[in-house]
Amino acid sequence: MIKAGIIGGSGYTGGELIRLLLNHSEVEIDFVYSTTRAGKAITSVHADLLGQTNLAFTGSINKNVDIVFLCLGHGNSSKFISENTFSEQTKIIDLSNDFRLKADSNFEGKSFIYGLPELSKTEIKKAKYIANPGCFATAIQLALLPLAKADLLVNEVHINAVTGSTGAGIKPSETSHFSWRNNNVSWYKPFTHQHLGEIGENLNSFGHPTGKLRFLPNRGNFTRGILATAYTRFDGSLEDANILFKNFYSKALFTQISEEPIHLKQVVNTNNCHIHLHKDDDVLLVTSAIDNLLKGASGQAVQNMNLMFGFAEAEGLQLKAGVF
Repeated sequence: MIKAGIIGGSGYTGGELIRLLLNHSEVEIDFVYSTTRAGKAITSVHADLLGQTNLAFTGSINKNVDIVFLCLGHGNSSKFISENTFSEQTKIIDLSNDFRLKADSNFEGKSFIYGLPELSKTEIKKAKYIANPGCFATAIQLALLPLAKADLLVNEVHINAVTGSTGAGIKPSETSHFSWRNNNVSWYKPFTHQHLGEIGENLNSFGHPTGKLRFLPNRGNFTRGILATAYTRFDGSLEDANILFKNFYSKALFTQISEEPIHLKQVVNTNNCHIHLHKDDDVLLVTSAIDNLLKGASGQAVQNMNLMFGFAEAEGLQLKAGVF
């Protein structure tokens, strides 16, 4: 078994990561580091883990663990790496956006690989440092990558996606507390969301120019999940599109193409991405659905870890959605 450390374990992604690793047959959690909760039982924050662990948060780190997960706020991972050192053998998976862009991927001698398994599985298997994709970025890229690879993403793409409140993190804010969020829907960061950078870089990685992405993110009045719709001009038939997508994802364990319209409940609490295609005249509508905390964060991080260490890719991730 390998030993894992978690930096920033008191938030939503940290809690989900702890849950997954506790049920992983190849991993032992060595420490869960938290500057605000040191000495307190993990279950005092993550009550869903009551009876599953006696671990407590710690204010110190073990520099010799096999892997470290950074579950820190954006901008804090680079600071943490600058101030702390790990052994030469320690692998790192960062769940923030600090190292996702190519311009930021080399940091203090560490070269971070973008960790989207459906795109870069070969590179991930050989990587020592992984930049875990963003949640919106995961849902949108999985909806568009087959078109980008086939050089069919040449026209403007309109994207509308709605996310649950956990996407804003555990710290309360004006737009995340219950009274504001409940029975309410709103957009934010229209056409300027920070995930557009990593989405654009990867869609262009096949060497084909792509059309402009018009992305409108929305806040939903539910806790978890992302439902994204993207549409663009497509001259082929619906059957052509389905064949294209099924071929692209033929070896992807967690991305499935549905013949029926999809909804959030079928993917929440799983590491799956479900995709549905619909054609109207010359417009192709692609709908994708993921759990923002799993396939959009902690689940994908575990999937990347499995690939890096040669474990079964689905180990610790065979989860069932609560569709009822």
